[in-house]
Amino acid sequence: MAQIYKVNVNTSALKKAGRDTYKENTVIQIGDLKIGGSDVVVIAGPCAVESKEQMLTTAQAVRDSGATILRGGAFKPRSSPYSFQGLEEEGLKILRLTSQITGLPVITEVMDTRQVELVSEYADILQIGSRNMHNMALLKEVGKSSKPVMIKRGMAATIEEFLLAAEYVMANGNEQVILCERGIRTFEPSTRNTLDLNAIPMIKQLTHLPVIVDPSHGTGHWWMVPPLANAAIAVGADGVMIEVHYKPEEALSDGDQSLTPEGFNEMMEGLNKVALAVGKKIASPAMSLV
Repeated sequence: MAQIYKVNVNTSALKKAGRDTYKENTVIQIGDLKIGGSDVVVIAGPCAVESKEQMLTTAQAVRDSGATILRGGAFKPRSSPYSFQGLEEEGLKILRLTSQITGLPVITEVMDTRQVELVSEYADILQIGSRNMHNMALLKEVGKSSKPVMIKRGMAATIEEFLLAAEYVMANGNEQVILCERGIRTFEPSTRNTLDLNAIPMIKQLTHLPVIVDPSHGTGHWWMVPPLANAAIAVGADGVMIEVHYKPEEALSDGDQSLTPEGFNEMMEGLNKVALAVGKKIASPAMSLV
């Protein structure tokens, strides 16, 4: 007889995102790439778009090491108003150019309802950052988009709140939702956040949506990223999101948590072994369009 599982989550509110409604795992397709299937998806790139050279050099390196999707922030929500805020539309143009050259689809953050149409012109996946997980107006707006949406867990959000954010998007018509665990704020000061690996099997139990883990933001330390990326795949994540910069010491944001291209390549070798051990494999990157 099957065991009954109990969770402290109101699953009746998950009318579209809940596993009780949809038993099969959702697989989101972007071209030939499938997110949420049997392959492990690897998203990689710098925290922020800084220049054409920086993006293209980094993108070519991560693609050659096996990355599947390119990340890069054009609009950067920073704690300080005096910190680098991103190149905005110029950054989006650099992302799209880099995508055309490397063949990698692009994910980038949208911060405001007024940006959704603009960002959608350049991005293949819209990212909702942790600060905006509770921005219901923005969730509703991306819910009207035809582009897949990745929602990052809020820094103090419960799993139920996290899943209800996905429900907002899906209730407005867009069922192409990806969830991203990126660490939560706890009393522990030694890391940037506390990466909640408990959340992965819990979320997979509760929802059919794909789950990505971001160990870069989850730790804030580049040297902790590879082992926690391995751990994320081991506990059931559908992929990882890794910050990589060709010159981390010169990065305008989050250099301390960014791997070098060499470090990323080494991480990918280990990640592939873990994926194979749990019956998966790393998804194949797109072919270059050059």
